[in-house]
Amino acid sequence: MSSKSSVKKFTVEPARSALLSELWQLQLNEQHISKESIKNLASLHQLSEIEAEGVASFYHFFHQQPAGKHTIYLNNSIISELKGFERIRETFERETGARLGSTDPTGTFGLYATPCIGLSDQEPAALINFYPFTNLNALKVKEIINKLKQGLKAEDICDAPSDNIRYTPANDRTIFFAAYNRGEAIKKLKSLDAEGVLEQLRISELAGRGGAFFPTWKKWDICRSYKDTPKFIVCNADEGEPGTFKDRVLLNNQPGSVLEGMTIAGFTVGASYGIIYLRGEYRWIVKRLEEEIDAFRESGLLGANAGGITGFNFDIRIEIGAGAYVCGEETALLESMEGKRGEPRTKWFYPVEKGYLQLPTVVNNVETFAAVARLIQRGSFEYLKRGIPGSAGTKLISISGDCQRPGIFEIEWGMTVAELLDLCGAEDPYFIQVSGPSGECISIKEKYRRISMLDLMAKKDIRCGGSFMIFNSHRDLVQILMNFSEFFKHESCGVCTPCRAGNFIIQRKLERLKNGLADMNDLKELKSWGTIMKATSRCGLGKTASNSVIQSLDKFNDYFSARFAATDNSTYRKFDHHAAVEEYERYKP
Repeated sequence: MSSKSSVKKFTVEPARSALLSELWQLQLNEQHISKESIKNLASLHQLSEIEAEGVASFYHFFHQQPAGKHTIYLNNSIISELKGFERIRETFERETGARLGSTDPTGTFGLYATPCIGLSDQEPAALINFYPFTNLNALKVKEIINKLKQGLKAEDICDAPSDNIRYTPANDRTIFFAAYNRGEAIKKLKSLDAEGVLEQLRISELAGRGGAFFPTWKKWDICRSYKDTPKFIVCNADEGEPGTFKDRVLLNNQPGSVLEGMTIAGFTVGASYGIIYLRGEYRWIVKRLEEEIDAFRESGLLGANAGGITGFNFDIRIEIGAGAYVCGEETALLESMEGKRGEPRTKWFYPVEKGYLQLPTVVNNVETFAAVARLIQRGSFEYLKRGIPGSAGTKLISISGDCQRPGIFEIEWGMTVAELLDLCGAEDPYFIQVSGPSGECISIKEKYRRISMLDLMAKKDIRCGGSFMIFNSHRDLVQILMNFSEFFKHESCGVCTPCRAGNFIIQRKLERLKNGLADMNDLKELKSWGTIMKATSRCGLGKTASNSVIQSLDKFNDYFSARFAATDNSTYRKFDHHAAVEEYERYKP
C-alpha cells in the first residue's frame, strides 16, 4: 500500500507534524508500536515518553501489542449488526483461531471490531490490512482466510467496492457526476480573480456540506482578510459518521473535482498549501488520490504558477488519520495533523484565524470542495437552476439499511423524504436516522418533510448532512440506540465530564430498558442527561451524541412505553439471569 504522500511534508511544517505518519509506518511494518519505538520517537521529537505514548494510544488503529500479520477489522455499526455481524464474527473466529479483540496463538491473524468503515451499502464488510472486503457471508470469509493462509496478500484478493451511484437528477441536471474535464474550473480563475470567486459563491449561497451549513464564501472571505502566512487549505475527509459514505464515492469517482475545489480555495484566500486529511479506513483510496495529484502536477495545475497563474504557488499532500471519530471535528483534526492527540481545542479562535500551526486555515469537507469546482465550472446562475429558493443545487445522500437500492443518491434540494424513500425502494420504513447517529431521527409520519437548508426553527424542512439509515417496523429500536450509544461512548475523547460520563450513563439506562428493568424515571433521566450533554459538552460530539435518544423518546413514545417493566417505583422488576451473569463476567476481577 503506497504511503509516499502520507510521509511527505511541506518544508514549512515542523518535525512533530510527521509523528502521525511515523506511527503509521511502525504499525504497518511491525504490526504494533513497541515501547522501544515510543522511546525513540520521544527522543526524536523531544517529547516525554508519556506524551508520545499518549498520542499513540489515542488512535484506534495503533496497537501496543502485535496485531497479527493479517489484521482484520470487522465493522460493528448498526447496519452491519442487522445484516449479520454476529454470524460473520463467528466465522472469522472459527477460521482464524483468533477471538474478537485479540490475535490467534501463532500471531498470524488479529481480529478486531471497529465502527463504521464507510461501506454501509455493502455490509457486512471488513478491512484486512486496510483493504476492503464487502458483502461478506460465511462461505466468502472461509475462502478469504484460506487464501491468506496459502500466502496470498490482502491487496491481491480484496474487493473493489462499488460506488453504487443509484440516482442523479434527470435531464443533465446532475452537478457532482457530470462529465469531468481536469482543470476546467481552475482555468476560470484568470478571468474571475479572488473577488469573482467569492461573488460566485455568495450568489449561489453555497453552504458547507459537513453538517454545519456555514456559508462557504463567508468562511473564505474571513480567512482571506488575515495577513499571516503561509495559509492552509484542509480537506476534511475524516468521514466517520456511521451510515455515511458519500465522500468515499467522490474521492474514488471524482477526485479531480475535490482537488480543483481545494486549489480554487487556495487561490481565493492566498494559501500555498493544501492537505487532505483522509480517514484511516480509506487507506485503500490513497493510490487513486496520489495518481490524481501527480496528474495535476504534470498538467501544471499544482506547483509553481499553478493553473498557469503567475505567482500562485499551491500544492496538495495527504495526511492519513488513524481511527478517531472525534477528528471529524475541525480543531481535533488540526491537532491530529500537528502530531498530537485528536482532542478538540477550546474555541478561543476559529481555524480561519489560527488553524493548522496557528496559521489561517480553511477547513471544508470533501463534498464542499467538489461543489465549489462544479459551481465555478458551470457558473452560479446555472447552479441556481437546481434546487429551491434558499437551497440551491444538489445534495449527495448515502442510503443504507432496509431498502432495495442502497447507495449514493444525488438529489435536488427540496425533494421530500417520501420521494427519496420511493427512489431507494425503502421496505416498510418506520424509524429513519438522518445524518448519522448524531443527526435527527424521524418517523414515517414525517415523510412529507422537504430536504433543504432552510431555517430549522420552522421544524418543517429537514437538513441532511449526508445519510439516511432506514429501519423497518420489525427492528428493535432499543438495539439501534444501544449501538449508537456504544459508538459515542467508545469515540468520546474523554476530556469533558458531560460527554465522558453522560454517554456511559445513557448506555446503562438503555441496558435497563433492553432488559425490561426501566421505569418512567429512567426515561426522564435519559432526557435529562441528554440535555446536560447538549448544553455543556466541549465539542460537537458530546453536544449531538444524545440526539437520537432524546428525539426517539419523543417521536416513538408508544413504543418505549411498552418496554417499561413498571411505571412506579415498586421494587418488582423483571429479572434477566443472562444479563446479570453477562454483567458479572464483564466487570469481574
